[in-house]
This record gives sequence, C-alpha cells and structure tokens, in this order.
Amino acid sequence: MYKIAVIPGDGTGPEVVAEGLKVLKAAGEKFGFQYQTKEFDFSGKRYLKTGKLVEDKDVEELKTYQAIYLGAVGDPDVKPGIIETGVLLKLRFALDQYINLRPVKLYNSIFCPLKDKKPEDIDFVVIRENSEGLYKGMGEFQNKGTKDEVAIQLSYNTRKGVERCIRYAFEYTRKRNRRKQLTLCGKTNVLTFAWDLWQRTFNEVAREYPDVKTDYAHVDATTMWFVKNPEWFDVIVTDNMFGDIITDLGAMIQGGMGIAAGGNMNPDGVSMFEPIGGSAPKYTGKNVINPLAAICAAGMMMESLGEIKAARAIENAVIKLVQTEVKSLAAGKMGYSTTQIGDMVVKNL
Repeated sequence: MYKIAVIPGDGTGPEVVAEGLKVLKAAGEKFGFQYQTKEFDFSGKRYLKTGKLVEDKDVEELKTYQAIYLGAVGDPDVKPGIIETGVLLKLRFALDQYINLRPVKLYNSIFCPLKDKKPEDIDFVVIRENSEGLYKGMGEFQNKGTKDEVAIQLSYNTRKGVERCIRYAFEYTRKRNRRKQLTLCGKTNVLTFAWDLWQRTFNEVAREYPDVKTDYAHVDATTMWFVKNPEWFDVIVTDNMFGDIITDLGAMIQGGMGIAAGGNMNPDGVSMFEPIGGSAPKYTGKNVINPLAAICAAGMMMESLGEIKAARAIENAVIKLVQTEVKSLAAGKMGYSTTQIGDMVVKNL
C-alpha cells in the first residue's frame, strides 16, 4: 500500500493531475498494486486567502509518504517567486531532493522541431543537481537603491553535494545500460571555482566506474549540440542553474512541454514527480491542456516505487497515443480534450 501525497497546485495543475490519477487507478487495477492519496493545497489561491504555503509541519507530514505527485504552481495574482520559493524550493530543500531527473525522449518525429531527427536520435537523460548552486539563495545587496548598487548572487557548491549528484549519475548511467556514456556539462573556462570542484570530483568518481565512458562539454556547446547532434548524448550531469536551462531546451526537442516530465529525487527519502510545464492559467477550466506530461510523471513515480511493469505500460500507452492519435502536443490543438486524452491512455494500457 503506497502512500502518495498529491499537490494539484495552480491553474491547470488540478486538471492534469486528475488525468494522471485516472491512469494510475487503471494501472493499479491491471498490475495489482494498491495506494492511497491525500491532497495538499499548496496553491496561489490558498496563499492569497491565508498567506500560507508549505510550513514545517507540512514537511514533517510529507516525510511519512512514499512519493509526492505535483501538478503545477504559479498564480498570476501572486508576485513571481513567492509560490515557487515557498512550495517547489521549500520542498526540494527540506526533503533533500538533491537530484532533478529529466528524461528527454522523442516519441514521434513529427512533433520534433529539428529537421530529420527520429526517436532513436533523441533519447537521453539530464541529471541536475537540485539543492545547491545559485538556487541556494545566497547573496546580498550593497548600496541598494543608489547608482552604486551592487547585487551579489553566490553559487554555493559543496564537495558532498557535488559528489553525491555525480555518483548518482554514474550509477544511473550504468543501470540505464544504453551507451554507458556520461557527459559533464559545465563552464570550466570561466566559472573557475565551482567548476574546478565539479571537474575534479567527476574525474575522481569516474575512476570507480571504468565501464562508463566520460566526456565534458561547456554548457553553451551543449545547447548547440542539443539542436545539431542530440544523438551524441546518453546521460548528462550538471549543476542546478545549467540543468534548469538545458532541460527546457530538451523539452522542446522532444516535442514540447506537453510531453515533458521530471522527478525531484531523494534516493533514500521522499521524491516528487511533476510535469515540466507551468500552471498555464489562461487554459484553466477549458479542458484543453495536454495531460500527457503529468501522466508520464505518474509513470516515473511508479518506476521509482518499484512498479516497473506498470511504469512501462504507462509509457507505452502514451507512446501509442502520440504515434497514432494526437494531432499536436500543444494545448487546444491535440484534437481531443484533456479528459479524452486521459481516457485514451487508460484504454491503451
């Protein structure tokens, strides 16, 4: 009996979560696993009413669950950064979800904006350090509000934080067993302190994994090769900021935000799974948002819980739908409603 915390969130988040739970229910019946859910209202609307987001007592309760299933956060009536910091970053840091796991996989070449690229060309994974770097929120203002103002933002990297991310990446590459190639993506020629630590640690850990091939790419070159030669990549490991940037580009070449899912992982604790796209408030309540990313996130969640057959069935059901039925992966252009897409995935299981 799995305990799953559900955070529908803002905008279209509740709509896509509903379809993910619909698929999860069908998968549970088909593959014989049971689960119970509890909904947590960490949303912009609640914040506007109460001023509250995720509190310490909420974190302690969430630690009693096996996984968290998140829809989306972000409300146009709330100043940018408040909900993101008070929900996403709060949970990532408090639950020590130090890995952001982003599969980048093309299911149908007609949805790829790159010329002549096929599904076999775009099938890699980005592993992003998820708890340090620039997102640690460290820095200061000097002479704020004057013409001599200085804003300092610190990238905070520890040996422990860097090494555990890199080690996870090596283990993942070995387990993935595709090409067994791990690329370190950084900026060693300019960011000489942080990336000296990353490069040295990467090289040291690599000696423990002689079966894994390694290479290095500057982040700017990585974005170029994502577009020109995505088939070069197998697994990529990088820091918090660079990972945030290159995974959005990855989402575009795999077909768009409507199909991109990710996990915020604590391998020894509670992990959180979500569609990569935002809350898309302009589509709220119209039954037109694409739920496939949320459904894929549910599949990733079940894989992390050990329900491998169910996870593969969910992904295969999505692949079949993307290859045979939907006209587009964009909201309002799929040829079917949000709820119809969920029903079709269930039928394909």
